Amino acid sequence: MAKPTTRKTLILLDSHAILHRAYHALPEFTSSTGEPTGATYGLSTMLMKIIKDLKPDYIVGCFDLPQPTFRHEAYEAYKQGRAKTEDSLVHQIKRARDVFNAFSIPAYELAGFEADDLLATIVEKTKSDKDLRIIIASGDMDTLQLVDDNRVLVYTLKKGINDTILYDEPAVRARFGFGPKLLPDYKGLRGDPSDNIIGIHGIGEKTATTLITTFGSVEDIYKKLKDDAKKDYVAFRTAGITPRIIKLLEEGEEEALFSKTLATVRRDAPMMFSMPEKIWKETFEPHHAEKLFAELEFRGLQDRLH
Repeated sequence: MAKPTTRKTLILLDSHAILHRAYHALPEFTSSTGEPTGATYGLSTMLMKIIKDLKPDYIVGCFDLPQPTFRHEAYEAYKQGRAKTEDSLVHQIKRARDVFNAFSIPAYELAGFEADDLLATIVEKTKSDKDLRIIIASGDMDTLQLVDDNRVLVYTLKKGINDTILYDEPAVRARFGFGPKLLPDYKGLRGDPSDNIIGIHGIGEKTATTLITTFGSVEDIYKKLKDDAKKDYVAFRTAGITPRIIKLLEEGEEEALFSKTLATVRRDAPMMFSMPEKIWKETFEPHHAEKLFAELEFRGLQDRLH
């Protein structure tokens, strides 16, 4: 007879990524007092969907802070191309903390680090607990590098705020052609315009994928490239890599390695983390959420709390 599972599920919320996605996916809702509420409505909707679909035992949120991070210190242009966060979204990012309080969700933040780094650090700190499954709920792809077998999964938005997908390792491989650990290498080669990570100018998605699936990590690619130079680049030419791309690689080694570093989440943020002592359901008191939803005029969501 099969042994009953004691596995618990911890949901980690990438708060900013969800709020940003909701803010851009939904109309600009405002309450009768003129308060902007589109992003907080989207966050609340996704939170309730997560609770219904994934049945978490524990839920924890992570926030970005407005101050520069270690990545900005290493690279001044990091995220420079992004427009300034609009005031209405800044207000709702602050308001999101009220949503978390109403749902009895502890939240973590740390100056100098992004929410992704905190999520990664929590994954690292809990890796010895084999009975814990972690699902990271996010609005972007940066957290996919943390997917680990069936222990760490990423639940993300495909479109809008209702169309979701749960990524395990096979799903990451199906989408990119390689495993989660090589995603920073992919960004190291092709860059990431959304974060202003340069990569190697002239190398796009297709070439980056070919290089990684054929030769492995950025470091492995350069080791092979140096060895192959003595043999007239036969391995690279056989893989369909043109002389132009070989030249770009040779000239762009420093950029590729630096871009990979910027794209890699830190698993060692100096944060104090402890697992919640009680199961989330035991700490959630619906009347707190009801009160906040009444204040924000989320009438439809109020009815769904029961």
